[in-house]
Amino acid sequence: MRVIAGTHRGRRLRQPQGSRLRPTSERVREALFSILGNRLPHCRFLDLYAGTGAVAIEALSRGASHATCVESDPSALKLLRKNVQDCAMVSFLTVHAQTVEQFLSRPELWEGGYDVVFADPPYLMVTKLTSIFEHSALDRLLAPDSWFIIEHAAKTTLPPLLGSCVRLRNYRYGDTMLSLYSRTNQRPS
Repeated sequence: MRVIAGTHRGRRLRQPQGSRLRPTSERVREALFSILGNRLPHCRFLDLYAGTGAVAIEALSRGASHATCVESDPSALKLLRKNVQDCAMVSFLTVHAQTVEQFLSRPELWEGGYDVVFADPPYLMVTKLTSIFEHSALDRLLAPDSWFIIEHAAKTTLPPLLGSCVRLRNYRYGDTMLSLYSRTNQRPS
């Protein structure tokens, strides 16, 4: 696993051994950042279920001003922290060692609204995640005109609305789907 583009292009990242974690593939990461395009420079990026931190590190490498990672798995946290340290991104990335549910219930941790929120939950938890977002303070988590992207199994259908966010589009990559939501009705560029 490596950083695909930006200031840390080509840097190898530590990855999990075994199948307990399912990191976002390079193909899907590349597609994700192609979708985000010019939204990345100077944005505040939130990575829920961050795993090894590869997505947040990629966002920083491509110009995000700050990234926040939320992860509760101890082995993933160990890899995430090592990757952040190896990339010398400690001052640009905040790690919250807790569940997404705990993080979402504590708005004082949010540091204001995020411009891009990416969530890659275990595929069996996607329905639970959408339920959490339908009943949480999602509006306060998201900055105006922000995007929220969920990675999930292609066979799973997500609702057209999550709180006040509308789904703009789905992007399919084999068995993986990226669902793009926005607080506005703006079409992706």
